[in-house]
Amino acid sequence: MFWLLLLLLAWAFAGVACTRLCLAAVRAATVESAGPAPDEARGLTVYEAAFLSGGPARVADVTLVSMARQRRLLLAHTGWATVVDPDGRDELEESVIGAIGPEGQSRIAPVRARTAGAEAVRRLADRLVRAGLAVPEGGGADVGSAVRRVRAVAVVVVLLGITALLLPDGTGTPRLLVGLWFALPLLLSLSCLALARFEAHPYSRWASPAGQRLLGTLGGGTAGAGDERSFLTSVAVRGIRAVGEPDLRAAFAHRDHRDDRDHRDHRERLWRG
Repeated sequence: MFWLLLLLLAWAFAGVACTRLCLAAVRAATVESAGPAPDEARGLTVYEAAFLSGGPARVADVTLVSMARQRRLLLAHTGWATVVDPDGRDELEESVIGAIGPEGQSRIAPVRARTAGAEAVRRLADRLVRAGLAVPEGGGADVGSAVRRVRAVAVVVVLLGITALLLPDGTGTPRLLVGLWFALPLLLSLSCLALARFEAHPYSRWASPAGQRLLGTLGGGTAGAGDERSFLTSVAVRGIRAVGEPDLRAAFAHRDHRDDRDHRDHRERLWRG
C-alpha cells in the first residue's frame, strides 16, 4: 500500500499548486478591474517598452546599451563599464553614472542591479501603473509563477505515478487501477493549466493587458541594423539577446572576475585602437 502514500502526496502537491494558481488569477483580475482606465492611444518610449517587457533590469540594460552606442560609456567585453561622458542626458542615464561611482569605473553586473533599483526606475513604473499599462507591484506577478509551479507539479505527479507502478505491491492492486488513480491529480493540474492559458495568457509580470497590446505593435527583431530607435526598441522588447554586436553582448555575458590591472591594460588597448 506504499503507492497510496505517493498518491496522497500527488494530490497534496496538485491541490496546493492549483489553488494558488486560482487565487493568483482572481487577484490579477481584481487588480485589472479596479485599476485605472488604460491609455492605449499613447505611444511607448524605449524605456517604457523595456519596463513592460522585462521590468527594471531591462530598463537598466537598455540605458547601458544606449550610452555605449553613443560612445558615452565604454562597455568592455571583460565585463567592466567606464564612464566617458559624465553628463547624463536624462534621469536614467544619471542613475547609471551614479551607479558606476565617482571613480568612473565599475563591473557591469552591480551597475545593472543599482540602476534597476534606482528612484528613476520606480518613477517610471509608477507612471506606467497610473496609465493602466503596467501591473502594480504584487498585483499580477503571481500568475506566471503559479503557472510554472503547476507545470512542475504535473511533472512530479507523473514521476510519483511511475514510482508507484514500479514498486512491488503486496495487495495485488491492478497496475492499471494504480495508474488511473494517479491520472486524476495529473488531469486536475493539466485542466488548471488549460484554463489559465485561456483566461490569463500571456502571463506577464510587468505589463497589463493594455500594455501587452501596445508591446505587440512594436518590432522585436535582431538589433543590429537600422536607425538607433529601432535598435533600442528591439533590445527593449527582446533583451540583450537581440543585440547583434558580439563585443557588446560579451560585455553583458562576462562573468570572469579579473583584477584591475588586467582591465586597465585592456581599456588602454581599446582606446589606442
